[in-house]
Amino acid sequence: MDYKVNSVSDNRVFVETESYRRLLEALEVMREYRGNILHVVGAPGTGKSANLYRGIQEAGLDVYEVPCNLESADVSADYVFRRLLDEMKEELGAYTREDLYRKLAGFDAVVFADRFHDSHDFSEFMGFSQWTATAGSETLKFYIRCIHEYIRNRREFRKMNIIFQTAWRFYFRGKKLDIFTDIPIISSALFNFLRIPFTAVRIDYTITETLNIIKAHSGADEEEIRRYIELYGCRPRTVLEKMRSC
Repeated sequence: MDYKVNSVSDNRVFVETESYRRLLEALEVMREYRGNILHVVGAPGTGKSANLYRGIQEAGLDVYEVPCNLESADVSADYVFRRLLDEMKEELGAYTREDLYRKLAGFDAVVFADRFHDSHDFSEFMGFSQWTATAGSETLKFYIRCIHEYIRNRREFRKMNIIFQTAWRFYFRGKKLDIFTDIPIISSALFNFLRIPFTAVRIDYTITETLNIIKAHSGADEEEIRRYIELYGCRPRTVLEKMRSC
């Protein structure tokens, strides 16, 4: 069984938590207003995608998921940027950049999530996360290019809502960590800084919430689940995957 959620249809089993309720409140605002930028952050294995796709469905949002389908990771930041625009134009039937932004503004939200970051999980292409893993300084160039594009077209972007599934991953002693959630003090400071210009929701759980999520997906007894939580933390997908592999 694959516990990773990549779309609304993957959410066969879902347990509501306090994090989810905060996320849903932020998403419901987007039905009425434009100009919101929402960052959804969380440690690897907490289920950011599961929460985001469930919230989009429950809030009744009409969203457009930005694609990123790269044939190779050995490409420049400029190429990735042009490729993203070209793919969106083709999908939405837009002929110019201005026309594209008008079409994007017609959705309740534009979403940068699994179809953008992890297209390699369900297609033959490489996703953005695979590109950033080897791109080095080109990654920074890409972000600078995006910021420049936003500033140049901020009037058009203010007519949109944008949702980012945000992660800044790195490996430490063999573990995959997230800079917004896994480093004591620093992660909290960075997350609070992110909340100054944007709306930001962190997906995290109490031990009780983690137990309830895992129980909904597994027939394991509570004592066994608690042992795995002690080892891997309150990351339901990680715990479920580790339990399955043993």
